[in-house]
Amino acid sequence: MPKPSPTLLVHGGAWAIPPEMAEDHQRGVAHALATGYAVLEKGGSATDAVEAAVTILEDDVTFDAGRGSFLTAEGRVQLDALLMDGATLRAGGVACVERLRNPIQAARLVLDKSPHIYFVGAGAEAFAQSHGMVLIENEELVLDRERARLKEAQSRLASGLADITFSGPIAADDKSPETAVPYSLFPSPLSSHDTVGAVALDQFGNLAAGTSTGGTLNKAPGRVGDSSLIGCGCYADNHSAAVSLTGWGEPIMKLVLGKWATDRVALGTSPEAAAQQAIAYLFARLGGHGGIILLGPDGQFGLAHNTPGMAWGIANDQGRRTGLTI
Repeated sequence: MPKPSPTLLVHGGAWAIPPEMAEDHQRGVAHALATGYAVLEKGGSATDAVEAAVTILEDDVTFDAGRGSFLTAEGRVQLDALLMDGATLRAGGVACVERLRNPIQAARLVLDKSPHIYFVGAGAEAFAQSHGMVLIENEELVLDRERARLKEAQSRLASGLADITFSGPIAADDKSPETAVPYSLFPSPLSSHDTVGAVALDQFGNLAAGTSTGGTLNKAPGRVGDSSLIGCGCYADNHSAAVSLTGWGEPIMKLVLGKWATDRVALGTSPEAAAQQAIAYLFARLGGHGGIILLGPDGQFGLAHNTPGMAWGIANDQGRRTGLTI
């Protein structure tokens, strides 16, 4: 059989991206796409490509991952990430880390170096440090922009205004949001949701997926969303597909939506249709909002979102494309 064409998809989050931030989002996604796809072009693995692409997005303060992430209610950054290898079903995840600049790299260490799959908090930081990662002060991850966002979010919450961008009407979901009101109601660059992720197919026919996030604005310390949970915000299996999701985590977790989508590809649904079905299911069942990128082992792919926008990019033998809507 002919070798599959290497393919990389990335996303920079699904939300109401304001016009003044659109260029930064598209530029950031394009940078991650170029970096990750260069790995594939040189014969690198899908896992390597995903790690490389997500690292770029974590280092870009435009996105809610790594430096520049949203702050918890206590004014700190807590980061979550997952990386999964579709050839072996090996995975590595970290959550609630505060002293790592690139949690996706810590997730890679867990995948490669540990018999375990998931580490949290200080244990995750100690494991990463024991394998060569440098611990930093949390303040190095915090931007003044995010301090202003947190102040505004807490002020709005105190006034009884809640963000229903992802969960839908609160009556439709027993886990109500913690963040500021959506951009559509209060046009301001201070409200954003930008979990990042990537999925890849390499020349050997192997899939991989990675997702990384700083979580939700004004979240309770210790809260973990869907992004770093296997089968929820991230999953990869050569026998089905690779997926990364973005959106309000609680509804995605309840539906184990990543695995839901890849299972449909395994049963014969195209990734394009499965992506659309997954987002439709998220909304129909729980009023949830978000976005998805989905890649099959034959290079077919799908993207979908029910938010006003989603930063995305794809690179394959037909070239590179980026966009802010599907």
